Amino acid sequence: MKPQPGTSKAEYTEWLRRQESIWWKRLLDVQRPYRKHLRSLDLGFVLDLGCGLGRNLHNLAGKGVGVDHNPESVTSVRARGYTAFLPDEFRASEFGQPGRFDALLLSHVVEHMRFDEARALIAEYLPFVRAEARVVLIAPQEMGFRSDPTHVEFFDFAALERLAKDLGLGVEKHYSFPFPRFVGRLFRHNEFVLLARKPK
Repeated sequence: MKPQPGTSKAEYTEWLRRQESIWWKRLLDVQRPYRKHLRSLDLGFVLDLGCGLGRNLHNLAGKGVGVDHNPESVTSVRARGYTAFLPDEFRASEFGQPGRFDALLLSHVVEHMRFDEARALIAEYLPFVRAEARVVLIAPQEMGFRSDPTHVEFFDFAALERLAKDLGLGVEKHYSFPFPRFVGRLFRHNEFVLLARKPK
């Protein structure tokens, strides 16, 4: 089953589950390098925006809270023992407080929307992270972008940097992970990673 247009639908959650449950992915623990990478950033208590099935909450050992607009995905995250909310639930929760988080993570989120929509989404959630918080933006490279028909706009290093600067964030660095940039044209899981920081 391929995902239907729109990441808020139950069909999209089911597609994510199917992708995650492929036997060789479980056997080889393909998330290990991504888990190690994310933990190496030492982000503290993270607001995972667009958390999907909670893969990054797992990779962060539960040190954070997820927000997603897909009710079925939020239910799945909670069933796995992590904390996640729909947007309105988050704002009404104990976590929906200014400066509550040490970092904001958007992993494979911005490519599902237009540039202006991504900027508006991040701007909406920036108040929930403290001054000088890290902001981590991760987006797929060419092969990964083509793999999901719900992807809307391609965000390379230049687009991610422009997004961060439009939001008043200080860009610290960007890099290709886990392999060099050219691999992204052939390897679905190569990523653009940009690290930025909220001003004081």
